[in-house]
Amino acid sequence: MRIPLSWLGEHVELPQDVTPEQVHADLVRVGFEEESIRRFEADGPIVVGEVLSREPEPQSNGKTINWCQVRVAPEGSRAADGGEDVRGIVCGAHNFETGDKVVVTLPGAVLPGDFRIAARKTYGHVSDGMIASAKELALGEDHDGIIVLSRLGFSAENGTEPEVGADALELLGMRDSAVEINVTPDRGYAFSIRGVAREYGHATGAAFTDPVLALESELGHGAGYPVTLDDRAPIRGREGCIGFVARVVRGIDPARPTPPWMVARLTLAGIRSISLAVDISNYVMLELGQPLHAYDLAKLQGGIVVRRATAGETLVTLDDKERALDVEDLLITDDSGPIGLAGVMGGEDTEVSAATTDVLIEAAAFDPVSIARTSRRHKLPSEASRRYERGVDPQVGAVAAQRMVDLLVELAGGTADSLGCEIRPERVRAEVLLPLARVNGLLGTDYRDDEIRGAIEMIGCELQDHVLADGAPALVVVPPSWRSDLSRPADLIEEVARIVGYERIPSVLPVAPAGRGLTRAQRLRRRAANTITAFGLDEVQSYPFVSRAQLDLFGASSGDGDAPAGGPVDAVRLANPLDGEAPFLRRSLLPGLVGAAQRNVSRGLTDLALVELGAVFVPPTAGDAAEDGAAVLGTDTVPPLAERPSDERLAELNASIPAQPLHAAGLLLGDAVAKQPGEAPRAYDWADALDAARALAAAVAIELVVRQGAHRAFHPGRTAELCAAVDGGLEVVGVAGELLPELVAESHLPGRAAAFELDLGRLIAVAPREPHTRQLSTYPAATQDLTLVVDTSVPAEAVLAAVIAGAGDLLEHARIVDDYRGAGVADGQRALTFALRFRAEDRTLKAEEATEAKLAGVAAAETAFGAKLRE
Repeated sequence: MRIPLSWLGEHVELPQDVTPEQVHADLVRVGFEEESIRRFEADGPIVVGEVLSREPEPQSNGKTINWCQVRVAPEGSRAADGGEDVRGIVCGAHNFETGDKVVVTLPGAVLPGDFRIAARKTYGHVSDGMIASAKELALGEDHDGIIVLSRLGFSAENGTEPEVGADALELLGMRDSAVEINVTPDRGYAFSIRGVAREYGHATGAAFTDPVLALESELGHGAGYPVTLDDRAPIRGREGCIGFVARVVRGIDPARPTPPWMVARLTLAGIRSISLAVDISNYVMLELGQPLHAYDLAKLQGGIVVRRATAGETLVTLDDKERALDVEDLLITDDSGPIGLAGVMGGEDTEVSAATTDVLIEAAAFDPVSIARTSRRHKLPSEASRRYERGVDPQVGAVAAQRMVDLLVELAGGTADSLGCEIRPERVRAEVLLPLARVNGLLGTDYRDDEIRGAIEMIGCELQDHVLADGAPALVVVPPSWRSDLSRPADLIEEVARIVGYERIPSVLPVAPAGRGLTRAQRLRRRAANTITAFGLDEVQSYPFVSRAQLDLFGASSGDGDAPAGGPVDAVRLANPLDGEAPFLRRSLLPGLVGAAQRNVSRGLTDLALVELGAVFVPPTAGDAAEDGAAVLGTDTVPPLAERPSDERLAELNASIPAQPLHAAGLLLGDAVAKQPGEAPRAYDWADALDAARALAAAVAIELVVRQGAHRAFHPGRTAELCAAVDGGLEVVGVAGELLPELVAESHLPGRAAAFELDLGRLIAVAPREPHTRQLSTYPAATQDLTLVVDTSVPAEAVLAAVIAGAGDLLEHARIVDDYRGAGVADGQRALTFALRFRAEDRTLKAEEATEAKLAGVAAAETAFGAKLRE
């Protein structure tokens, strides 16, 4: 909301030397957020001039210019720029005559766009200044001619004719400035000069004059115009229109311009000047907060009916767009059909035009929810809807309509007609019971009872003393009509804090209860994140929205290797996706990592090691399946707006929320070791992805078991299935390897891409409560190598597991160091070499003991897989 200071000063006392910065600071004290300060960009010597002569001069290019002599200062006086009182000026406009008073920008002036005025030679003359148009001063869009002050109402007849040399910016209201504040949705009353002036009075103690009270005594009640509020079937139990005021003004002069002071104020407030009738409606809306609409009375057919739309109806709105209407849309209609979207935008058929002489004024009270839904449904925000959906004072309609009538009579030469209608909404006195002790109890303050009473009375509430059952004092509070947001004790307590002063609220840091901190799951998650980033991967965050193709390709991180290639994967579809191409919630983190890699590669970063920890979304098993495989959580999943769902409905909604397990995934691309003197580059491969996955699992004390695996997004020969020991068996918890070469190419990623994904939430759940540790032995280790020949179909990890199990407690560490297939080894077999390390905790091992343990491991592998020692 932008508030011109001159306008604000009409309703609340401002210091004579007040600055926009001071006004901002004062409004911040009562809870508003400052945005910016607005001023007109035109500055410098811009004065009132009188045209002494105008000589048309045709030019060779077909254009005719006027060589003018213009007086810019009283005769014999120096001009505002220190120059002569009469200037020669070249002007291309033709809408003025000798004797007219105009706006002259003298050398040294600066116009919007940093356009600097200087004397310059043009068309054979030295033009010593410029005669300005409204567009050049940023006062409007009119660029067809210069500003002629007599046509704006400045004349000797009404005593407003300006003196030659007077400050034109002051005359046009362009020395004013405006402060812009952010108005939160619960404070719709502050979308008006009236509301902000009241708040400024609260902040400073300055006297506030309510313009509504000043105008109520002048109300002229209209009657006789037929208006029907026909909302026979209110949507969601709420009536769309609860009040409607109509007034008629006849005989307005559509050619009259909007006064400069009004144009200046509207411009500073961020509203473009259109025509006098429309400008007046906008002016009153900004002043009182009540949106108004003006209809051309001659274009209306019959009376007005406010009703809901019927199926198939359409309306061409003022923005010249035909809109298909929804049965929830509240309409203004006449005998011809819809003529406006209630509270949002009027229709084209009845708009005020340059030929309008008789006007019907509408000031209605609409339901905020209905207006908000219509505005969003049609993607049609407007100044009116912005106010209605935040709450408009339902009792101010008649006053606003009368204000517009008065301005049309005064400025447009109209005559107020007795024809009209007034359906006033019933005043609802919603009482709020506020225990006085609750204020300090909630805020932690020491406000006195009289301070609490004074603050609540200051914002316009009516108070009545009350005694609770336990004898404690309380207040029965009736909020004013313009504060529909005050419905609970907490709302009133917030107002007390705001008015008395936030600085009275003590700064006390809460003390955490002893023995509390991060949960076990939080600690392990943090440890996993710290470990994997220390391992050299950069953590990223991506959007959780994916396409159907990404779901089909990546699916979940594990357990879907047997799904048919290209087959659908169960997913959750969003009802209102941000991107229509990605309407599903992810079941894997890898699509987001591929997207992050694409963005980095497009910016020249080709060596990447990315990791993401985040939730994936698994649809409830109870949901129905749509044709595309997405979960359908019911046909009526969205509860009505503006009413609290029942406990049963909330329980149903909570049960329908998809499971969101925590996953961790990584993507490795480019060189793991960069090329450097004496060392060749080494690209990332499946082994790096496997090492990263193992490091992440080790952070939560889980040792992964690796098996040959399959996944639709991974290279069929370079995919590892990652398992964890759970309840005596192995459970698949992830996948690692290299992505499909076709996928890498289609994603425009260079070289090969290695990746992994783990169900980190499951790893945390099965992680040991107390990690197993071994005491360090002070005795030396005995190392031996072992080479076993097995069939190529036998997984190496399985052979290693058998050797470890058979070797017993003396075996401290074992790992595979070679997988040989070639000369000396039969076809269909391979030689696996293991490095073994033996150690005893209480003695130095003899070579015979280490050999005996090794042979026990060989025996176990032979029994399980037919493994033989290689000779």
